[in-house]
Amino acid sequence: MTHWLILPIVLPAMLAAFMVLAARYHLLIQRVLSVTGTLGLLALALGLFWQASDGTVSLYQLGNWAAPFGIVLVADRLSTLMVLLTCVLAVPVLLYAIGSGWDNRGRHFHPLFQFQLMGILGAFLTGDAFNLFVFFEVLLIASYGLMIHAGGQRRLRAGTQYVLYNLLGSTLFLFALGTIYAETGTLNMADLAMRVATLDAGDGAGIRVAAVLLLLVFAVKAAILPLHFWLPASYSEAPAPVAALFAIMTKVGAYCIIRFYTLVFPPDLVITQGLFDVWLMPAALLTVALGMAGVLGAKRADRMVAFSVIGSMGMLLAAVSVFTPAGISAALYYAIHSTFAAAALFLLIDVIRSRRGAAEVSFVDAPPLAGGALVAGMFFVAAIAMTGLPPLSGFLGKLLILDAARSADLMWWVWGVILVGSLIAVVGFSRAGSQIFWKAHQSIEEPAEGDEAPVVAEGQGVLPMVAIGGLLALLVALTVAAGPMTRVLNATAAQLFNPERYLAVVLTTPGKEITDHHAEDDHGDAEGSADATEDHGAEDAAAPEKDH
Repeated sequence: MTHWLILPIVLPAMLAAFMVLAARYHLLIQRVLSVTGTLGLLALALGLFWQASDGTVSLYQLGNWAAPFGIVLVADRLSTLMVLLTCVLAVPVLLYAIGSGWDNRGRHFHPLFQFQLMGILGAFLTGDAFNLFVFFEVLLIASYGLMIHAGGQRRLRAGTQYVLYNLLGSTLFLFALGTIYAETGTLNMADLAMRVATLDAGDGAGIRVAAVLLLLVFAVKAAILPLHFWLPASYSEAPAPVAALFAIMTKVGAYCIIRFYTLVFPPDLVITQGLFDVWLMPAALLTVALGMAGVLGAKRADRMVAFSVIGSMGMLLAAVSVFTPAGISAALYYAIHSTFAAAALFLLIDVIRSRRGAAEVSFVDAPPLAGGALVAGMFFVAAIAMTGLPPLSGFLGKLLILDAARSADLMWWVWGVILVGSLIAVVGFSRAGSQIFWKAHQSIEEPAEGDEAPVVAEGQGVLPMVAIGGLLALLVALTVAAGPMTRVLNATAAQLFNPERYLAVVLTTPGKEITDHHAEDDHGDAEGSADATEDHGAEDAAAPEKDH
């Protein structure tokens, strides 16, 4: 058992607690600790990813208790990939928060940022369904605190909406967990997979209900139609670095769908037949259509980017719902791409907001931006990536999805929706770029009565632009290294569809076990003697007397 596996959870938790207790009023110390901790997490993530790259499945047993009763963390190719993606994203987002001064608008930004990382990484590494729920709640608490960072009526309203929707998802999650435990007596995912596979189709009504409830919970996290209502306002009103970090949040829902419905409820399981081809695929395609319609109809750049996130999640889950190794591999590539592209766009929108005066990010006439050439160039690259135009990774990701969809029954629907949706996204982002960068005028529109005055970000200098440039460089690197990356993702998908090693490592690794203490007691006791009398008769009850 390696102890390195627990560090991505323990390190941010300890840092956050220390900053709250000992460095609450010392912003410089918080910044140093947060940057150091995040870089440490990145190093840990690289190490875990390298360890899992040869197919190794690592296990950490909390308290050395063996599964299925003990809490376990599991690192395989998929979980380490998502951990690495999160840590790579966190570094430029944190640098932007420091360089733009967003972290100076409240005392608890850095502790909440670390708690958020703890929740995300814990959700990716846990091998227990109940602890997945626990990490979801950690995410919810930390994300709400980050959303209302710096205050404001609109931000508070969006945060409340976000919490209410996610509390509904948490309630459904508890119902699902209760149903699963009542039917199987376990919540360890590996043990659950073994027990569900042995259930008869006639006795699996409860398990099917639980599978449907879990799909709804994960659909809320992934913002799939019709459970997407929380995302546009939440992402558009959140502080820019928070919205950029939230780009990974929807991927948590996608990860959970992939994990549960390859390990616990595989497509060939009779009990859960029809969940993907009947429900998930149409919902994903409708989500694409809704997201791209929102991109075209948005009147503000921040809401346009938020709707593009919804559309990208629809494309991702359309690939997932094919439920073949090729589909999962394409979905993972597109997940990496869309995370970096969305994060870069959210940060760029904040730069535009700080330089556009009263117009903020509305599609109205405004004076030209200061340093607009660099910002326009970055926006151009990020828009190309998000809309899926060649030559960047968005184009390659959509090609992979379209290729994987050739085996789906709804192939022509998938192709049509994705291609038309991409065209609509191009039109929407072109309109935004034209209005903000190329149709600038000297007329400034006065803010409407009751609207909050725009807050000019501090220090919009080198560091924020370096952070955005880093995200764009990652998109370019993902494009250049598409071949090796695709091979890694193909191996990841193959491991998901062959979970025997995962099951063996979790269920056969030795550790402390729950034992019968009565059998080990040489002398017994009154309670043990009474139990023996009731269960085994007078002869067994007399056995302790012979020992004396």
